[in-house]
Amino acid sequence: MTTKRPREPLDAYRAKRRPETTPEPFAGTAGPGLFVVHKHAARRLHWDLRLETSGVLRSWAVPHGPSPDPAEKRFAAEVEDHPAGYADFEGVIPAGNYGAGAMIVWDRGRWVPLEDPVGGYEKGKLLFELHGYKLRGVWTLVRMKGKPREWLLIKHADAHARPVPAGFPEESVLSGLTVEELREGPRRAADVRAALAAAGAPRRRVDLARLSPMLAEAADAPFSAPGWLFEPKCDGYRLLAGREGGAATLRTRGGLDVTATFPEVAAAVRLLPVDGLVLDGELVVLDAEGRPSFPRLQGRAQLKRPSDVARASLSRPASYWVFDLLAAEGHDARGLPLALRKELLSRLLGRAGPVRYLDHVEESGEALFEEVVRRGLEGVVAKRADSPYRAGRSPAWKKVRRERTGDFAVVGTTAPRGTRTGLGALHLAAFGGTRELVYAGSVGSGFTLRQLETVARDLARDRRATPACGGPVPREKGTTWVEPRLVAEVRFKERTPDGLLRHPVFLRLRDDKSPADCVLEAPSGLPEEEPEAVPAAPEPPERKVVLTRAGKVFWPREGYTKGDLIAYYEAVAPWLLPYLKDRPVVLTRYPDGVDGKSFFQKDAPAFTPGWLRTERMWSGEGEREIDAFVCDDVESLLFLANLGTIPLHVWASRVASIGRPDWCILDLDPKGAPFDHVVRIARAAHALCDRIGLPSFVKTSGSTGLHVLLPLGGLCTFDEARALGELLARVLSLRLPEIATVERLPSARGGRVYVDFLQNGRAKLLAAPFSVRPLPGAPVSTPLSWGEVTGRLDAGAFTLKSVPRRMARRKADPLLPVLTLVPDLGAALARLSEDLSREGRGAVRTGVSSPPK
Repeated sequence: MTTKRPREPLDAYRAKRRPETTPEPFAGTAGPGLFVVHKHAARRLHWDLRLETSGVLRSWAVPHGPSPDPAEKRFAAEVEDHPAGYADFEGVIPAGNYGAGAMIVWDRGRWVPLEDPVGGYEKGKLLFELHGYKLRGVWTLVRMKGKPREWLLIKHADAHARPVPAGFPEESVLSGLTVEELREGPRRAADVRAALAAAGAPRRRVDLARLSPMLAEAADAPFSAPGWLFEPKCDGYRLLAGREGGAATLRTRGGLDVTATFPEVAAAVRLLPVDGLVLDGELVVLDAEGRPSFPRLQGRAQLKRPSDVARASLSRPASYWVFDLLAAEGHDARGLPLALRKELLSRLLGRAGPVRYLDHVEESGEALFEEVVRRGLEGVVAKRADSPYRAGRSPAWKKVRRERTGDFAVVGTTAPRGTRTGLGALHLAAFGGTRELVYAGSVGSGFTLRQLETVARDLARDRRATPACGGPVPREKGTTWVEPRLVAEVRFKERTPDGLLRHPVFLRLRDDKSPADCVLEAPSGLPEEEPEAVPAAPEPPERKVVLTRAGKVFWPREGYTKGDLIAYYEAVAPWLLPYLKDRPVVLTRYPDGVDGKSFFQKDAPAFTPGWLRTERMWSGEGEREIDAFVCDDVESLLFLANLGTIPLHVWASRVASIGRPDWCILDLDPKGAPFDHVVRIARAAHALCDRIGLPSFVKTSGSTGLHVLLPLGGLCTFDEARALGELLARVLSLRLPEIATVERLPSARGGRVYVDFLQNGRAKLLAAPFSVRPLPGAPVSTPLSWGEVTGRLDAGAFTLKSVPRRMARRKADPLLPVLTLVPDLGAALARLSEDLSREGRGAVRTGVSSPPK
């Protein structure tokens, strides 16, 4: 039984409220998949569960609130839909209005339907997961028979279920206020103001924009001492936050304004019940185990498009763990003792939500250090309880890491050797006592393949002739010096007397720090013996793929089976995986072979093993978030092949730099034109690129054409890559008008080869090199050397059976450099412009205002 809803979703909401008398919102937007629970002290206290659906918040009033106990079935009355802007609403609805009373945001986060939500609502059962600050795990809403607006809210038995006595914190996850405190008005602000005045804090405005944080000195070992406070060290960005006049500002240690990048944190700071507020703390993004994850935080910080930021604020929310109060209500608190500042801070902030209080222990630093090591955290910060807040590094604060690490400016690279790509090692430096960069050694271990490639690409534009540092600088052959722009965090055992690192291991780039933050400390003279071992992490789950129906025939004419397909992918994995790693992968599955039905699959199904990497992404086609496959290893590849996947399609960009493609493609599509015309155009493209100094590579499409790939090194956006492809495609069609065209309609091509540049676009897919195609003969999209692109080329000769033998003979992949080369696009385009001018063609019309930058 279904309920007849108003023609406009918000008609009922608007009919009950008058915008001139209530502070409630009447419009607004919210990220897809948002949920919020309001605690509402109206005529009767109740909780309102709201699930974002089609741009509005479908709402249920729950009189006794959600229960974490599966045995408790809580009544939920469906009420009118609310506008999306209600998700952040917190306030007091004045008497005389509908729903008069105080309302707090009791919880918020992301909801994930586990079954079709539209069909489920119509049938009277919604099954979903909640990822909130308080409510987590699987829940269901079940409509009561014969009562279309009455439902039951039930918690499923899972790891997040617990008995009723173990309830939830009652404070708002945004303001930190209880509903009673919100109703009582500005009492908390008055209490803080009175306490600061009584402590002698001067009345003085603290300007967040001019503020520098207080920093800790490094300590060699954990310690315990009276008069010291000890806090866990968080693996995140140092963040100063301010609230003034109802507006919030978030600034990193380097002064970068990230208010728009982390809107969930900014919204919580804005709702704190104190003005003139300045806070200091650490910004973190948690992993699945609840530990701060620096890579996840970096991924969030790189997002720029508002739609991407809004989605990530739900799928990967940030938390601001605050450990110091610097100003509030017109008082400058920096001169007060730390213990008092923290005591006042604890009254102000809650323990759940995007902004929360970071607690401490007194005296027992060694016990806290053991606990943070056990939990896999970064370390401990020790602070004198009586210390005032002073900008810059101070002996009153000390940091003790579980591993000895440091931040160093990258001043050069060495060339890669053997099979290594990208770079061999990084040369490092830091500022010494004279405030000049001093050479600190090199680091060549600890890098992933992706890091080698991305760091090399980042540094390609920073080359300089001489080192930017002094000290014992090496003069070895193959060294390239760069401007000190990037900062690397490095783990090391100790520093030698002349300041060089011993046993360094690269950890990560620190995009939240600048080279000016890299300051040398005196060599510590640590003992030679190894430090006490850190307890081992739990064993990773077993990566086991159970192959099924291996004997099923997938290519009837040839007799090739599913087992042959899986064996092929296992054999070519060393050559195929570099093109799959770190990229979204889209499957085309043929469960009954090439003659059966097939379907695309972008979204990883629920039965995907936990060890197979997936990345949360927005699918513009489906207008929803998906968990995209990322195939980084052989086991993942075999799992995908066992699903009946024949071709594997990949994005041109990597997950970490999703808007920056690694290549530009010219897809030579004959559609009935002679294949020797395809070869002629491919060779002309190669000659054109050689002429202007642009590297080019080629592979078979696996069907009837060829793909010419040009490395971009992550220098371009997709729009710029498409502009480059269009420019080259039009030049080729002008020079070979009898056989090449850029006409999209087959009827307009006149039997000519289509030079397709439109495959350069966000979410456009490429048949991965070494991918099998679902065609007779089981052809493979195969990398070629340019010497093979002749009139004798037979693209059909590269098959599931022949390609493994071919690669075993060749040993090397001629296409592989397309992943790492960084071309000089400016010089190439300048040469092309000169050639076109000499030919008298002038500018070639591309339909864009400028070529790639």
